[in-house]
Amino acid sequence: MSTTLRDPAPTTEPAAAAQSPHARRFGLPIATCLVMGNVIGGGIFLLPASVAPFGTISLVAFGVLTAGAIALALVFGRLAERHPQTGGPYVYARAAFGDFAGFLAAWSYWITAWVSNAALAVAAVGYLTVLFPAAGAHKWSMCLAALAVQWLPALANLAGTRYVGAVQVIATVLKFAPLLLVAVGGLFFFDPANLGPFRATDQSAAGAVSAAAAILLFSYLGVESATVSAGEVRDPARNVGRATILGTAGAAVVYLLGTLSVFGLVAHEKLVSSTAPFTDAVNAMFGGTWGGTVVACAAVISMLGALNGWTLLSAQTPYAAAKDGLFPKVFETKKRGVPVAGVVVTVALASALTVYNYTLGAEGVFESLVLITTFTATVPYLLATAAQIYFLLSGQRERVHAGRLARDGVLAVLAFGFSMWLVAGSGYAAVYQGVLFLFAGVLCYAAMSARKTRATA
Repeated sequence: MSTTLRDPAPTTEPAAAAQSPHARRFGLPIATCLVMGNVIGGGIFLLPASVAPFGTISLVAFGVLTAGAIALALVFGRLAERHPQTGGPYVYARAAFGDFAGFLAAWSYWITAWVSNAALAVAAVGYLTVLFPAAGAHKWSMCLAALAVQWLPALANLAGTRYVGAVQVIATVLKFAPLLLVAVGGLFFFDPANLGPFRATDQSAAGAVSAAAAILLFSYLGVESATVSAGEVRDPARNVGRATILGTAGAAVVYLLGTLSVFGLVAHEKLVSSTAPFTDAVNAMFGGTWGGTVVACAAVISMLGALNGWTLLSAQTPYAAAKDGLFPKVFETKKRGVPVAGVVVTVALASALTVYNYTLGAEGVFESLVLITTFTATVPYLLATAAQIYFLLSGQRERVHAGRLARDGVLAVLAFGFSMWLVAGSGYAAVYQGVLFLFAGVLCYAAMSARKTRATA
């Protein structure tokens, strides 16, 4: 294990990839769409039903979570200014604490990405059944639909970053129509009688907020999207931080208004068991089913867009780690600007996890997958925010802006505390499964570190 604290070498792309007509670097608008597209993915379309059992106290959890997510986005923005390389949290953790910490960040983020893909696919099936009821006739037809939803974005990624960017912009635009319709228009149809109890469980208020926030975190996964793909962003030192903050703030506004409107449009007892809450909300606004069908179409497009972006991110972190010899070399393979091996391996693992969870039964699949990603996502978040605290306290002037020292320090501490709180709220089962996933990587690190040492001996 290397104990030298150093900056990772900037990731440079092969000349062939840079010249490929299928590869294209992202500007600020597309980078912002990548953040918003990954943040506003499948989560918002299903999560109102997932947190409804906690009662309207989950809206308080959403508010707290929003503040924490924005603090986290600001920290990532600061780190990206100093480390504008592909890899995001992996790059920051390795620069501060060495190879092992960098590997843990990369490994856990990779797990988060492909488990999130499986969860997004499961969420998409809930809306597909609105359009094609036969898809929900049996758990195995639902499983096949979830697998198809995962592989279509993977094929778009394999076509090249040029197409990834195009799909992301289109999906981001299309998803805003139903979200804004419910978030803004729904307020005119709001019925307080639909809200149900403030606290619907026997947990304490703090416990209910923490438990609801653990599920809701899934809706904010992706705030680091632009940092992970920094190598594909033009002028990353300037644009990555801006895209991170703009994308997260925009998503937060839509989230809070949308969730509040759904709670006020759909009766609590119906919302608890809903598989397509935004469809139910639009049907409540206009009657009939046409509005719900339109929302279901947009929701599926939105989730496909999120899967498109997450599939790219799931390959970028292993790619950056492979460049440094900390992941198998196969992950370093790039074609048309995309780490193809990372895409294929990631979608294969997500597919296997989807099948495994459906063998256990369709009920609760989304929630169980979401809670696993809640834990694994906090590992790179904790390491990245700890890296920022390290840079601020160690007197490394090249990484610290003196005029922003106090503000950056407060933000870093808040983001670190926020991440710790999420670990506490994710629950014993999620932590247990997440730790197993995490510790499985230690053996991989031992093998890769030994190989790297032999190569440099």
